[in-house]
Amino acid sequence: MASAQTLSDSDRRALARWALACAERALVLFDADDAVAAEVRDVVTRTRAYSSGQSTAAEEITRRFVAVRAAGAATTPAGAAAARALAQAAAVAHMGAHALGAAAYAAKAVSLAHPDRPEAVEDEIRWQVAHLSERERAALRQLPAVGSDSAGPLGGGLLSRGILGTTIREIQSRIS
Repeated sequence: MASAQTLSDSDRRALARWALACAERALVLFDADDAVAAEVRDVVTRTRAYSSGQSTAAEEITRRFVAVRAAGAATTPAGAAAARALAQAAAVAHMGAHALGAAAYAAKAVSLAHPDRPEAVEDEIRWQVAHLSERERAALRQLPAVGSDSAGPLGGGLLSRGILGTTIREIQSRIS
């Protein structure tokens, strides 16, 4: 039986659009050498292709770790978090719950880039929620609350703790 965090392919495609939009806002904070930057641009292009139905989940699942590796090449903690936001957006092809991970890592990137502006995270979350379509909201509502289902990224791991968990809880409360 599939995890409740997986969602249908149609819902994952819809959420990939929103997750990518969240990640792209944070990617302005990413800096690395030209080869890694080119790989990051390719992940953006491929995630957009998946979202629009121009590639399959199977094609994207095998390539989702490119952005994870890019996080290791980032020159700042904020840039690493931005790359992780993109990795989560790319992983939506695998499991829909990763869309919330993309939003959470984007908020983390903003918090790391602007430690003197605590309101920056709230501004980011507000933007993220405002840019959800009704279809995307409905797909996100199908997901279990962060920390309540161990069968996926919303389990008891990284996405349930710290700023990542706080961001996801806030998004989930605003869309319910």
